[in-house]
Amino acid sequence: MGLFAKLSTYDERSARLAGIGLMLLSIFMFSFGDAMGKFIVATYSVGQLLLLRACAALLVLLPMIWKQRAEFTRLERPWLQLLRVTLSTLEVAAFFLATVYLPLADVITYYLACPIFVTALSGIVLGERIGWRRWTAILIGFCGVLIALRPSAQTVSWPAMIALGGSTSFAVLMLITRSLRATPDIVLASSQFAGTFLLGAIMSPFGWVTPSAGSLGLFAAAGIISVAALLCVNRSLKLAPASVVVPYQYSMIVWAVIFGFVVFGDVPSVATIVGAAIIIGAGLYIFLREQKLGREDPMASPPV
Repeated sequence: MGLFAKLSTYDERSARLAGIGLMLLSIFMFSFGDAMGKFIVATYSVGQLLLLRACAALLVLLPMIWKQRAEFTRLERPWLQLLRVTLSTLEVAAFFLATVYLPLADVITYYLACPIFVTALSGIVLGERIGWRRWTAILIGFCGVLIALRPSAQTVSWPAMIALGGSTSFAVLMLITRSLRATPDIVLASSQFAGTFLLGAIMSPFGWVTPSAGSLGLFAAAGIISVAALLCVNRSLKLAPASVVVPYQYSMIVWAVIFGFVVFGDVPSVATIVGAAIIIGAGLYIFLREQKLGREDPMASPPV
């Protein structure tokens, strides 16, 4: 019996604890993979990272893809699936492109605003009713983004705009994923990696640097870690209620600060820390409010 299968046999309390543990483990792996990606793009192009990282991920997923190959022939709303993959590919590229120029903690801070963007767009795009309490939390969250962004003629940069644009794309991606809930997880995950593979194949010839054997190992590790983290997130959400495990995703900012300081010597500014705290507070309020009202969870897994 596999490890995940054994976890599924636990009693409710043990399952919740296992779900929390897996969520924390997945966030550590996502953060480690992000730091590894930032380290890689200091030498290689973003296109190479997307291509070789996706190659490793798809090779790991290949047995599951083959086992569930029939699911790929009966996709619901193919055009919406294509839009989802396009947005996923663009936001991953935006994330790693932003890390070339910005500290890891800054980029993660912009992405932490995703639940706030999702809630705001749900009211605008999907026509969902949003009460004044959640609109207030949304506005407070935007204030946190502005504090972290430190907007002025001197401080607003295009890397920051890329990171913020990637976060917005991720929010729209989550809205689309909501409406594709019948699509199996393996289809959603593998299609995202396939999208980054295609974009990487287009981008990588520009500025190609032949990787060493050690660098190929880093590319492979980045892909394998992203798959392992995604599987842990999915299992976590099946073991415990989303209201229990999803808030632990905010631990990503802690790891971003740690990895940013240890690996890259980045010291987060006071504005970034304050902005992140405001964003986290607003996001948690929105999440708890959604749970109280019995609505769809506005937060989602970190980017693949």
